[in-house]
Amino acid sequence: MNSKEIGEIIKKRRQELKVNQLTLSELAGIGTNTLVAIERGTGNPTLDKLLSVLDTLGLQIDVKLKD
Repeated sequence: MNSKEIGEIIKKRRQELKVNQLTLSELAGIGTNTLVAIERGTGNPTLDKLLSVLDTLGLQIDVKLKD
């Protein structure tokens, strides 16, 4: 999974919950510009910021070894 795919999942989940970007960024404790970049797949957020967004949306990332 790449950053663009992660961003698309985050954006889709945010829209399903009917939350705008400003509200999500405030709830997650990150800047709006950072959230926009994450959703576009162009950002390079710290792991803490990414996990905060995911947690706020009720999402998680699972890490596994490559096959």
